[in-house]
Amino acid sequence: MSNSKALQPAYVLSPGANLDAYVQSVNSIPLLSAEQEQALGERLFYQQDLDAARQLVMAHLRFVVHIARSYSGYGLAQSDLIQEGNVGLMKAVKRFNPEMGVRLVSFAVHWIKAEIHEFVLRNWRIVKVATTKAQRKLFFNLRSQKKSLQWLTNDEVNRVADTLGVEAREVREMESRLTGSDMAFDAPTDADDDVAYQSPAYYLEDHSADPALQLEAADTTDSENAELYQALSNLDERSRDIVEQRWLAEEKATLHELAAKYDVSAERIRQLEKNAMNKIKAAIAA
Repeated sequence: MSNSKALQPAYVLSPGANLDAYVQSVNSIPLLSAEQEQALGERLFYQQDLDAARQLVMAHLRFVVHIARSYSGYGLAQSDLIQEGNVGLMKAVKRFNPEMGVRLVSFAVHWIKAEIHEFVLRNWRIVKVATTKAQRKLFFNLRSQKKSLQWLTNDEVNRVADTLGVEAREVREMESRLTGSDMAFDAPTDADDDVAYQSPAYYLEDHSADPALQLEAADTTDSENAELYQALSNLDERSRDIVEQRWLAEEKATLHELAAKYDVSAERIRQLEKNAMNKIKAAIAA
């Protein structure tokens, strides 16, 4: 494994620095025989040998490059896809059990693709196009089955739905997401009035955030509260208590509870409450 140790770390660990040099470097790392891989896997699994883990990762970096290239149609930087795939490879190496009787490359493909998938879904659009496991599956399969830029016919939608085990409406919804594009919230700085009004910032304006409207609403609330408390202060003590207990208290009292408190009938409490409310309404309306 001397060749892998002699490689420049900058090329191996950072494909973004110089992608061509990185690919050339990883392709120059010798492949492992089944016996070499088994020995390194046992050293890592039983002895937690980090150098064995490093050699397993290094020998399979070319495989990550190969997988990452199959995702070039998403418009994302190849170096970023490779970096994410490398993360998946390292996770696979950490979990690799040499006693399972499979080669590391077969075990690692799931982890590599899983990391690349998550990266694509996070970065393909500003708004995520797929959040559930079923939507993720539909996203990648629909892109591979969609042969043209035209919308799918009903027969094609039903065929895709049957193949992927989802409903036709889910296929239509995902197709709409795939064919959509991101839109800037604000209009371009050099846009004229005929273009500016089409930007979301124009028609999604939150008028409630207007400071003038917020101040007006706050003044109205303060005024109404002041009028209410002034009207309450003009009531006699018993009537004010009944209104407060029936309408303003966190745990509102019943008519029977207040009747027992003031040693009168529940009907009398209801009458006092009604008279007090009429007085409050009249005071506020004046």
